[in-house]
Amino acid sequence: MHSALRSFQKLAAHRAAYTTASASKTLTIGLIPADGIGREVIPAARQVLEALPSNVMPVQLNFVDLDAGFEYFQKHGVALPEKTLEALKGGCDGALFGAVSSPSHKVAGYSSPIVGLRKKMDLYANVRPVISGAAATASGEKRAIDMLIIRENTECLYIKEEEQHDGPDGKYAVAKRRISEFASRRAGEMAFSMALQRDSMRQQVPEAERTWKGRPKVTIVHKSNVLSVTDGLWRETVRGVYAGNAEYKSKVDIEEQLVDSMVYRMFREPEAFDVVVAPNMYGDIISDGAAALVGSLGLVPSANVGDSFVVGEPVHGSAPDIAGKNIANPVAAIRSAAMLLERTGYGSAALAIYRAVDKVLETGQIKTPDLGGKATTTEVTAAVCKLL
Repeated sequence: MHSALRSFQKLAAHRAAYTTASASKTLTIGLIPADGIGREVIPAARQVLEALPSNVMPVQLNFVDLDAGFEYFQKHGVALPEKTLEALKGGCDGALFGAVSSPSHKVAGYSSPIVGLRKKMDLYANVRPVISGAAATASGEKRAIDMLIIRENTECLYIKEEEQHDGPDGKYAVAKRRISEFASRRAGEMAFSMALQRDSMRQQVPEAERTWKGRPKVTIVHKSNVLSVTDGLWRETVRGVYAGNAEYKSKVDIEEQLVDSMVYRMFREPEAFDVVVAPNMYGDIISDGAAALVGSLGLVPSANVGDSFVVGEPVHGSAPDIAGKNIANPVAAIRSAAMLLERTGYGSAALAIYRAVDKVLETGQIKTPDLGGKATTTEVTAAVCKLL
């Protein structure tokens, strides 16, 4: 397994967060498949979790099936039912969310359930590792990357306050954008603290085997040259987190990138980035684009993280064109389940899953169509379980 990936995967096993969960005899996970291929990849992730041997997963796993999604909205008039939120808050240690088929046009009464879930559960950061020993760059060169994208998860344009009006020249629409010191500060704190944590784990790997060999670095993404008020506040607040912490200043390098140049550089020289922190919409675009560096959205996991709860979420969408065909790539969902285990204190179990997935991918024999293969969702899942 690639050493940079191994060092990152060990990271959360050493975190103090969620230690109470690891001390209990059970771990209860809410399962929210939602729409499209979410109904295939979340059961696949559950199957892998259930296949974990007791020597790495010493507690009993309980699962709670929960509802959400656009299809649920079409039947019941609500996308994120209150009973789902009550179950998560009242009896779950974490959750897995599949995918949602949010419409591209306005639908009266509908709002994205994953956006609502992030707000209701105060999951203020979306954490997405983008790691590969041979990332495909725009120039065609293969380069090793070890990048972590931290996306502020609760604000920006995704507060979904939009209006449409009739004007003298026709209709026009207005969207409100919210950026606060509070949310920006929390995202900044997570970025700098995780930069130090990643560096601590890298020190346990011989330098020759590390992908990132320099000091830890945080890149602040913004567009304050145009959006001087909102992005200006974001930039100033995140920089303030750095300026106000002596350890960050002495151990972490800091840089800024305008969002457009960030996208350009990411595809030209992705190895130049360590930890990237961005407002909600920029982070969404950057992290989805970064998936192209590693080959497929079907490989990229994420975790929606708060101070006391975590929701694993594969980066891909609901893919209605392939839903129900048993060809969706389950790797992103399986890796997202492993990220959930990391954040809840079960690092050994998470590492076992990562290693099993890596071995399946490294052989190149069992690949779903998005990776150029012919394997089914079921076959990939079974191959991972066999290696556990």
